[in-house]
Amino acid sequence: MREAFIAMVIFLCLTVAALASTAIWPKLPAKHRDDDTNTVVRHAANLFGVMTSLMLGLMINSARNTFESIDRNVHAYATELILLDRTLRQYGPQTDTVRQPLVVYVQRVAGDSSPTSETLVAANRLSEQLLAEIGTRLSALAPTDDAHGFIVQDARQHLQKVLELRWVLIEQSEGTIPVPLITLLVTWLVLIFASFGFRAPRNTITVSTYAASAALVAGAIYLIFDMDVAFSGPIQISMAPMERALSELQQ
Repeated sequence: MREAFIAMVIFLCLTVAALASTAIWPKLPAKHRDDDTNTVVRHAANLFGVMTSLMLGLMINSARNTFESIDRNVHAYATELILLDRTLRQYGPQTDTVRQPLVVYVQRVAGDSSPTSETLVAANRLSEQLLAEIGTRLSALAPTDDAHGFIVQDARQHLQKVLELRWVLIEQSEGTIPVPLITLLVTWLVLIFASFGFRAPRNTITVSTYAASAALVAGAIYLIFDMDVAFSGPIQISMAPMERALSELQQ
């Protein structure tokens, strides 16, 4: 997983930066180890700490907005599928042939866990064919009166909305946090951890603190990235709306 790899790289960078500065500091000339130098380093670390806090806040807000937007779209997607099915049922038994590929499609999204099943985060050729078949069979209906004509028109609108929401969800699945922002954040964190090594004693407690702090920071960033990619990892969009839609279509 991309998010886990980034978190591991961040953990290693932070830990190595802190340990390297701890090992290098005693070997520096005396003029580079005086109180004035240490004060400047601490002030710079505080500055980077504030900037990092602001950036993390922006990243959390961005990931949360993305997650909530995808969650709303999944609910809207499931709702449109149910409304499409209900509209087809209103037309009469003539639409049973239209509803068959619709039920199969929703089963692929919500009820099938096979490797070839459809997901909301990747285009799938068979699913494209099922949706196209729904449109073809819908167009083949011959309304006998104005009431049935209005029902067919309404069904076409729901089908169009389903197609739009499906591609919106596919596009949203890639995440929104840019790589340059991640790189800058990691650079600041490395500088902060490197500042920890100035005048730090070299013992087990210090090294353990470095490792624990790096792990906690990397874990927090991992969760932010995971929330930004809402269909994988420990923080995922619930598929309960799609499961309810499948249940409605199978009634």
